[in-house]
Amino acid sequence: MHIQSTCSSDASELIKIATFNLFNFIEPPGAYYEFENIYTQEQWRKKLEWITNYIETHQPDVIGFQEVFSPDALAKLTKCCGLEYFAVLDTPDVVDDFIYSKPVVAIASRYPIAEAHSVTVDGERATQMGLSGDFAFSRKPLRVTISLPKLGACDCYVVHFKSKRPLFDAQEQSSHSAGSESVGRLLSLEALGQWGASIQRGSEAALLRYAMVERRLQTGYPMVLMGDFNDILSDGVLSALTSVDTRIKPDPSLGEVEHQLQDHRLKDAYEIYQDGQYSLSCQQRPATHYYYARGTVLDYILLSSEFDVKNSRSLAEVGRYETYDRHLINPRFELDGHSTDHAPVMITISIRH
Repeated sequence: MHIQSTCSSDASELIKIATFNLFNFIEPPGAYYEFENIYTQEQWRKKLEWITNYIETHQPDVIGFQEVFSPDALAKLTKCCGLEYFAVLDTPDVVDDFIYSKPVVAIASRYPIAEAHSVTVDGERATQMGLSGDFAFSRKPLRVTISLPKLGACDCYVVHFKSKRPLFDAQEQSSHSAGSESVGRLLSLEALGQWGASIQRGSEAALLRYAMVERRLQTGYPMVLMGDFNDILSDGVLSALTSVDTRIKPDPSLGEVEHQLQDHRLKDAYEIYQDGQYSLSCQQRPATHYYYARGTVLDYILLSSEFDVKNSRSLAEVGRYETYDRHLINPRFELDGHSTDHAPVMITISIRH
């Protein structure tokens, strides 16, 4: 477990926010993707126990979940852990009454959820981007408005962007027999499928940011975006989420120019933490997912300007950033055999006076 902390505020002024990819959270006798993928009762018990232990140990106040196939079971679990409020709007696909695909996102909160909505694509903006008018998120993002202590209403978004899995199988798309002379064609088809997934993921990011800004213009609420991004945030595919380069010239008559530039931007909570005036940490950022021995950060929490200490109008600051990865880097099968393939990420926010 990696913890970086500068918090010194009273506990009553701290808010913990986490994002957690549950990795095929499905209650038996349901199966994930294939008919043979069904947990035994003992495996399911161990998975529930692992998740419960994480929540009870780390005590997040708000937690966004991905890969949820059984939302009722998750709502029951989180309520038993003291998270009284729960929201999920989308439903997974199901075949033959027990084989599930396309898991959904959900959120649990210690504080009241005032409203919950699925985020949809603005068809006109999608068309302007060169996409089809019926372009849709691969998994519907969830937006909930939570009444946070001293901060008031805050819009929290949970996402699970399109994975890097190609949009189509190269060998299935090839009309030629497999052989040495067709390897080049298969590689090029695979590249097309991978780029198609990147287009989907990047478009989802840009259209989500647009939807978030439209909402903020209506309400002025602080924003939190959490989830499994399935890519490195600094990669160009996701750059629309946090882009800072612009040719737009704010109108000086509307107030402080720098504030106008920052007001509708999102910033990585880890970066905000590192920018904190008391932060002395130079520790390398822990990975949240491993593919064989290669670790990458795929799970993020992004925040609006209210949480950025560099903003003169900030209301809170990130005093702690935590990646729980023991089960990934030093697993014990008896404890971690049915946990998750991602590291939950949690931040602690302290209210500024």
